[in-house]
Amino acid sequence: MINKRLLIKNLLAHNDESSFYDKKRQLNLHSREGKAKFLKHICALSNSNPANNSYIVVGVEDQDNEIVGDDFFDDSRIQNLVNAYLENPPKIQYENVPFPNLPKDKVVGLVTIKAKSKTSHFKKGIHTIPANTVFVRRGSNTVPIEGEIEKNYQNTETVIGIENNSRNSIGYTLDGVIDFMNFRHKDMAPKYKVFKELFVICWAGVPKKHRDTTFLSRVDIELINEQIKLFYSDQDVVTITFDEDSFTIIEYVPLGLNDKTSFYPLEKQTIYFHDNGYYKIDREILFQPPEFNRKMLFHIYNSNISLLNKLQKGLLLTEREQKDLENLPSTFMICYLNGFEEGKQKLIDAKLLLKPFSSVYLSFKEALRILRKMKYDVQ
Repeated sequence: MINKRLLIKNLLAHNDESSFYDKKRQLNLHSREGKAKFLKHICALSNSNPANNSYIVVGVEDQDNEIVGDDFFDDSRIQNLVNAYLENPPKIQYENVPFPNLPKDKVVGLVTIKAKSKTSHFKKGIHTIPANTVFVRRGSNTVPIEGEIEKNYQNTETVIGIENNSRNSIGYTLDGVIDFMNFRHKDMAPKYKVFKELFVICWAGVPKKHRDTTFLSRVDIELINEQIKLFYSDQDVVTITFDEDSFTIIEYVPLGLNDKTSFYPLEKQTIYFHDNGYYKIDREILFQPPEFNRKMLFHIYNSNISLLNKLQKGLLLTEREQKDLENLPSTFMICYLNGFEEGKQKLIDAKLLLKPFSSVYLSFKEALRILRKMKYDVQ
């Protein structure tokens, strides 16, 4: 098993960006421009490395390699975005890797692009990239090309060497468990479970009783062997179940127009562990949006737009409007899920207006995370 934290360190220490890895301060998959940039790099790295994995490291300053981290990103349907735009799409995996020097809500993202012999190209256009465009890596640059790609296998030994030097050890695993249990979450009754005598999952959260169900909030769940976060959220709640072969997380989202006392199942994530040292993660979206009276939603939708207009003009909000602002991200999301098609874009466009309000901005990111989970806007 590869220790992903060690792998990131080895990639950053190897040299500057190359034809087998790239680094980014952050990803922006809310806009077509951001999606286009991401897809361009996936296409180029895949085409330039037909015989080995390629990587994108997210949360690193470009100039000095400083690890600054990014928000936890758990959208397993990122593969759907790649499949929607690329012909011969490579298989990709996004993992969240914690680092000791980062705040608890920040991680480094690791995008793994699996080796694939067939050439990838854009089967339809997005932003300024036309259909049928092919990209490759030339050193640290991503460039479009025409004609046949000359297959390059010179990175294979280098990448295999980096991966082999990033293998896990008993020492790394024990250090990870001790750090999780005794330091980072010692006040939250952390727990751990060993699967197949190989895998260790640690988790921590605050119990929260709601009707007949006990949820965990402020949840952190990590697969210690590979140093990856499986789940992290300050807002949503989960239930956890496990047996000798699997570990299941069901995530719930609190939603309501006047309060947040109703919990709706959002996604089930099950990790299956095998005797041969491999594991598989299955994910299933469970979310069924709550339905509300359309006349009431129309009033709330217009009130939200009025709030944003006041923020845009720099006007002071009343006490009631400040309360409504706290609920604005979730109510915009509810409106969108109930047929107000412009609600999602209105919310995205409000990012800079909401950013100065820390709790509202956190709710904004959670709302977009839920919408991403449901379906990418790939139109």
